[in-house]
Amino acid sequence: FSKRRAMKKILHIFLAIVVVLSISLASLAFYGYVQFQRFSAQTGSLTTLVEQVENSDSYVEYHDLPNTLIRATVSIEDHRFFEHDGVDYIGLVRAILSQINENLLKSGGSTITQQLAKNLYGQYDSNLSWKLAEFFFARELESHYSKSEIFALYVNVINYGNGYVGIKEASEGYFGKEPADLSDAQCTILAGIPQVPNKYELTSTENVQDAKERQKLVLDAMVEYKYLNQTQADEIYA
Repeated sequence: FSKRRAMKKILHIFLAIVVVLSISLASLAFYGYVQFQRFSAQTGSLTTLVEQVENSDSYVEYHDLPNTLIRATVSIEDHRFFEHDGVDYIGLVRAILSQINENLLKSGGSTITQQLAKNLYGQYDSNLSWKLAEFFFARELESHYSKSEIFALYVNVINYGNGYVGIKEASEGYFGKEPADLSDAQCTILAGIPQVPNKYELTSTENVQDAKERQKLVLDAMVEYKYLNQTQADEIYA
């Protein structure tokens, strides 16, 4: 009898926890949606901001981007980009684990879609209000634009250091080339810069060395996700 009462008590506690968590999540979702509407009203709709980027003279279409740049960027920033719906819950768990387990490749929890939203709205010092709203912006991007469109938008707004915003400015500024003409080595070093642009920008001997170390991580990720074999990665790095 006492055992049955104990089990009943545990069940009640469990149900209470589930109810509290459900209410908390619902409250956060509602607050996030309110913030999503607020940011849209203050800065502009996603459609408007996307059109501004696409109408820029420096805009580079997806089909004009080198495959290596696409694969390198996806590998190091968001390797499940072509699979998730804007928010990668598996990647988020992996990012947390990578901070604990040194054998895992270090990664962030934000997807390319989320980073695109952040850059479109200029939310570089993300607070809780933005992070909750970001979920809705990411889902809206994924519902209105294809993966290729989202990726192209991302590399056209991201900071590549030294004042270069977007892949065209970075390609021409660092290497004097159109993006389509970048070598594999140049693609993989550029893909590593956006994580910490002022550290990896190719403006000093020290920065270039840091960028080369970051490039090695990019190539390791490409090998891990089967875009390259180790021999190819070593050749590119050299």
